[in-house]
Amino acid sequence: MTVLHAPAKLTWSLHVVGRRADGLHLLDAEMVSLDLFDTIELTETEDARLQFQVATEAPAGPRDVKVGDDDLVRRALREVGRRCHVRLTKRIPIGAGLGGGSSDAAAILRWAGAVDASTAVRLGADVPFCCVGGRAQVRGVGELVEPLEPIARTVTLALLPFGVDTAAAYRAFDELGGPERHHPRNDLTIAAELVAPPLRELRELLEERCGVPLTLAGSGSTMFAEGDPLGLATAPSEVVETRHGPVRLVLSRTQGPHAR
Repeated sequence: MTVLHAPAKLTWSLHVVGRRADGLHLLDAEMVSLDLFDTIELTETEDARLQFQVATEAPAGPRDVKVGDDDLVRRALREVGRRCHVRLTKRIPIGAGLGGGSSDAAAILRWAGAVDASTAVRLGADVPFCCVGGRAQVRGVGELVEPLEPIARTVTLALLPFGVDTAAAYRAFDELGGPERHHPRNDLTIAAELVAPPLRELRELLEERCGVPLTLAGSGSTMFAEGDPLGLATAPSEVVETRHGPVRLVLSRTQGPHAR
């Protein structure tokens, strides 16, 4: 049996710089890997009936009770032509914008030695970065990954009890005027708050509680603050009850690039 670790991806900053003729948006983003990770246990087999088990140990967060998010792992295995029984343990909340599915797929590609960008981007825009990990500038539709010098950072993640439809956020962004920087850190902020109105209310509530600005991660729904403004180093997490449901604040740290 082979055990793989699939770290969460945090979009540290995101700017939309254009749009291709096929409708896909061109990005200029900084992404980092976090110490929050899924675990994938693989056992290669010739058995025609593949076993796929999914368990969850994720902190409360978007769609946490739905653990069937295995499509990208299956697709990645098909992409590399391998047959395996799989046990996937989800620690990255599903639907939180932290790249859990993309990182799971990237872990399969790394294991199979198929980490070229063309293969990775067929599985999803975040998969090429997740194949590399660490800290990188990501451009194009996600296929251009330029590794950057790792920086040790601590972040406080705000895991919300709902997700944000990424496609809807990009449509709203286009309706707001297209590739113009609506926000100093994340161009999708206003669009995501239009698609999911509770985001703004929760951001303002959490900023008051933390005393520092929060940044939307990608199209959301996770938001994050730099550092540990709530002193979570002495406790694993904190839950803030809101009228939109519980928000879990979790401390995380950045990680270096994946070993080759």
